[in-house]
Order: sequence, then structure tokens, then C-alpha cells
Amino acid sequence: MTVPPEVREKIRLSLGLGEPMHIRYYKWCVQFFVNEPLNILQQTLGVTIGDHENRTRILSWATRSPVVDLIIQRTPQTLWVVGLSYVVGTLLAIPIGIIQAYRQYSWFDQIGTFVAMIGFSVPTFFTGVVAIIIFSVQLEWLPMIYDTTLEVNSWQNFVLQFKQMIMPVMVLALWQAAQLSRFMRASILDNLNLDYVRTARSKGARERTGRVVYPVLRNSMIPVITLIALGIPHIFGGAIITEQIFRVNGLGQLLIIAIEGADIPTVKPSLFCLLF
Repeated sequence: MTVPPEVREKIRLSLGLGEPMHIRYYKWCVQFFVNEPLNILQQTLGVTIGDHENRTRILSWATRSPVVDLIIQRTPQTLWVVGLSYVVGTLLAIPIGIIQAYRQYSWFDQIGTFVAMIGFSVPTFFTGVVAIIIFSVQLEWLPMIYDTTLEVNSWQNFVLQFKQMIMPVMVLALWQAAQLSRFMRASILDNLNLDYVRTARSKGARERTGRVVYPVLRNSMIPVITLIALGIPHIFGGAIITEQIFRVNGLGQLLIIAIEGADIPTVKPSLFCLLF
């Protein structure tokens, strides 16, 4: 890939090449954690701090445009797909885990355990390909490729938007619900064997009454909520491959394209945003 001399010189100035290692690292930190956030404030909120005209930018070698601008353009799609999948996965996992715990070793518990093992063990890229083959190629129910340019300005476009979001959202939600439902089930079973539950049983309270169910659910949700918060970064990692499979124009696809094109200035900020 040919890089114009003026672009190459700007990159060299921004990276501080030819200087000692600690100077280059310092300039990179200033560029990434000071200059680029100030540029984001100016573009999004119109707040100007310092000399923005002479402030250096991290430029993409492929598009020759500021990398932060590319990230800002792609972020809404990633947040929309990842956020919705996380909400759907959580809403599915909690009731499934509760039912499995109160119906331990039943047919529902066995099926839920089997599906959770598949959802947690099978990688998202395989699940996405299988979903495309079944629902797009064989049944022709859902679109194969996510149309990022679709504008929801009518009922028909809303239906199309809903259909094209089903597969990428459910692929990520399946992986999230698989591990969360198992954790919810185990947490409830642990609380059902505690002293306060046995005391309630000895006083004649049934397990499925409010006197037992509400305290058990309240105490069981404490570690589950912690797991939900800690699991947010992991689902961004799954979105990297899922976006590439369904052609979602988000941060994951931007990272894959940058890696394939050896666009190092784009790879580093994109990877930083996805992982941290």
C-alpha cells in the first residue's frame, strides 16, 4: 500500500519516530488520551479547547482520514447490536435459570442445560454461519446481510430493521444467556440450602410462596448482577466476529478490515475501544 509523503510525515510527527522510546511513548499517550478526546469534544459537543487547528491527528493509512472519526461513525451500530443482545440475553437467562433451579432435574432443566452447554461451547462465528444457512438460505425468513444504510421512516422499513437485527442479536444473546442462566441456577440452589430457607420450611412455609421465593431471589441476584456487569467487555469481543459475519458496519468490522489491510493506526485505537 502506497502512503503519500505528506501523510507519512504527519504520521511520523504524531508517533515521534526517530526519538527515544520514552519520548515516543509519551507522545503516543498525549495523542491518544489528550488530543483525540479533545477532538471528540469539539466534533460532538462543539467545545473547543486549545489550538485545535494545529493539533495532530491519528490518520488511517487506508482512508487517509482521522481514525477517531471512523470510530465515531461505527460506534452507534456496535452499541446498538451489542447493547440489545446483552439486554435480550439477560432477560432470557434470569427466568430460565429460576425455573431450572425450582424444577431441578426436570425435562426443562435437562433441555436448558443442554442448550446452555451448546451456547457456551460453540463459538459465535459458527453459530452465526449456522443461523444464516437455516434462516436465510434454507427458510428465507431473514436477510443474510445487515443493511446499515436502512432508514427507519416507515412501518415497512421498521419490519426490515427488526428482521435484520434478529440473527446478530440472538447469536450474541445465546452466548450471554448460556453462561448467565447456569450461574443463576447455581446461585438459587445454593440459597435454597441455607439456614433461613430451612427455618422457613420448618415453620410450614412452602418453597414457592412469597415468604421463601422473594428472599431467595433477592440474595441470589447479588452475584448475578456482579456477573452481568463484569460480562459487558466480553460480549464486545464476540461482536468482532459477529459483525464481520453479518456485515454489520460497526467497530468489529472496522477492526477486521484494518487488520487485513495492515492499517496499524486504525487497528490500535479500534482494539483499545473494543477491549477496554
